[in-house]
Amino acid sequence: MDYYQDITVLPDPEFNETVLMNAVYAKLHRAICQFAPSKIGVSFPAVGKTLGNTIRLHGTEASLELLDTQKWRQGLQDYTLATELLPVPANAKFRTVKRVQAKSVHNKRKRSVAKGWLTEVQAQEKIPDTQFKVLKLPYAQLKSLSNGNIMRVYIQHGELQECPAVGEFNSYGLSPTATIPWF
Repeated sequence: MDYYQDITVLPDPEFNETVLMNAVYAKLHRAICQFAPSKIGVSFPAVGKTLGNTIRLHGTEASLELLDTQKWRQGLQDYTLATELLPVPANAKFRTVKRVQAKSVHNKRKRSVAKGWLTEVQAQEKIPDTQFKVLKLPYAQLKSLSNGNIMRVYIQHGELQECPAVGEFNSYGLSPTATIPWF
């Protein structure tokens, strides 16, 4: 993780920042799956209530160059600005950037019925809608590659750390254990 590249969503009168960020992240997800599985980490340097307007890619110079040569941003060049590949500053801290998933009431009910633990009626009674957890994290809204459903990928930036931790990144460029440089 000694190099990085920033992809910034430009202001556009027709599309809001969140819509464009979702489109960029969806294309990045597909590119990571195809060309650089487990080698690219992602962070969002302008994160707040939303993910902000910038995706920062982290990796080795070779893995970022390979991804860049695949022209994965094709169709979005008018809406984004990409920096050159740059070395990570020496004074960078580190943090994890991971996906967080809430257990939905629907999934709990469905699983309880499928496993034979409860009937449909019992599941409705024993697992009320009040058990539904609402996450207050920024997210990307993407279309699932496996089933085509629209889903939210909630993203949490961990605490700053002094030392890096190695590990693998998933197809979204996220990891609960591996850190990315933060500067």
